[in-house]
Amino acid sequence: MARIGTSGWVYPHWRGAVYRGDQRTWLDQYAAEFDTVELNGSFYRWPADARFETWRDRVPDGFTMTVKAPRGLTHARRLADPEVWIERVTRGLLALGDRRGPLIVQLPPTMQRDDERLDAFLTALPGWTRPVVEFRHDSWNDEAVFALLERHGAAYCVMSGAKLPCLLRVTAPIAYVRLHGPDPEHLYGGSYSDDDLAWWAARIREWEQAGHEVYAYFNNDGEANAVRNARTLKRLLAD
Repeated sequence: MARIGTSGWVYPHWRGAVYRGDQRTWLDQYAAEFDTVELNGSFYRWPADARFETWRDRVPDGFTMTVKAPRGLTHARRLADPEVWIERVTRGLLALGDRRGPLIVQLPPTMQRDDERLDAFLTALPGWTRPVVEFRHDSWNDEAVFALLERHGAAYCVMSGAKLPCLLRVTAPIAYVRLHGPDPEHLYGGSYSDDDLAWWAARIREWEQAGHEVYAYFNNDGEANAVRNARTLKRLLAD
C-alpha cells in the first residue's frame, strides 16, 4: 500500500489552485483528495493534545497523519535527554488514535553522526510510534547506521532535494520518502517532471512488491507544486 500526500496543508498561496473558501475548511478539502498528510507545523510549535483530538475527529476513516518531531527535541536538544519531549510527543500521537501515521524525526544539517545518541533515543522511544529518521549530514550515511535503524525497526528517510543524497534504503516495514523539490540549488524549489514522477512510481511499486507500506510526501509547496506533483504520482500509481 502506498500513501501519497504533502508536507503540510496550510499554505495561503494554495488558495485558488487547491482551496476554496474559509481556511477552516482547508483540511476537509485536502482530506477529500488525499489519504495522508505530513504535519509540518509540529516542528515549530508542538500542538496541544486537544488539537490532535480535533484533527482525529475531522479527517475521514482511513486517513493518516504523519507527525514531525519538534525542533526542541531534534535541533535544540539534538536527541539528548529526550524523555520530557518523548512524553509530550507520545501523548499527542495517542490522541490521534487510528489516524496516527509515523513520526518523522528530521535531524539538523549540522548534527554529525553519533550512533550512541541515536541508539539511546530510539531505545527510549516507544516502537509503536513507527519512527522515521531524516539525516541531513552526510556522516550518517553508513551501513552501521542503517543496521542500527533496522535493529530498532526505525525507517530511514529517503530524500530527494538540492544537495541531499538520494539513497534508496529501506530499514523498516515502512518505506518513507520526502520529496523536497527537483531544483538542484534550492531546497523546496521547482516542480517534478512527469518522467521524474514515473521513476518514483516505479520505485514505490518495487517497495510495495517487497511487502513495504510506503509513505511519500512532497515538500515543494511553492506555486502549489507539491499538490500537483502528488496528484500526478497518485495517478501514475493507479494506472
